Amino acid sequence: MIRFNQRAYGLLINESQDILISDEFRFDTYFRKFPGGGVEYGEGIIDALKREFHEELGLHIESYEFLYFNDYFQESTFHVQTQVTCFYYIVKCQDIGDLGKTSYDLPLIEEGEYQKWMPLRELTPDMLTFKIDRDALSVLKIKLALTS
Repeated sequence: MIRFNQRAYGLLINESQDILISDEFRFDTYFRKFPGGGVEYGEGIIDALKREFHEELGLHIESYEFLYFNDYFQESTFHVQTQVTCFYYIVKCQDIGDLGKTSYDLPLIEEGEYQKWMPLRELTPDMLTFKIDRDALSVLKIKLALTS
C-alpha cells in the first residue's frame, strides 16, 4: 500500500547561535536530525510541531517562522512505499533550562533520543542523517547569512 507521511520539525537556535539537534535510535538504527516528528491524522502542521516539542522536549513554542519543505519525492527510510514530506520552522521557546546539556555516548545503541546544542556555524549537512534535514540546514544558513 502506498502511503504519505507528513512531518514537522523545529529549528531552535539559542542566544549563543547554537542549534538544537536530536540523536535518536529507533527501528534498530542510529540517526541525527532536528527535533520534531510525524503529523497525526486530523492534526495540522503547526499543531503537530507544537505537540512534538512539548512531548519530546517539554517546551512550548512561543513563535515560529516557516523555513522550508521538501518539494521533491522522498521515500521514507523506515517504511517502504511511504512518501515523506517534511516542514521546517525556525522556532522560539522560553525556559529552555538545561535542555541539551546531558552528555551521552554516540552512536546510540538502545531505543531512545537525546538532544544537544551544536554551534550552528560548525554544523554541516553531512553531520545530519537525512537528506531533507541536510537541505533544510542549507536553507537556514543561506537565510541567516542574508538577514544578519
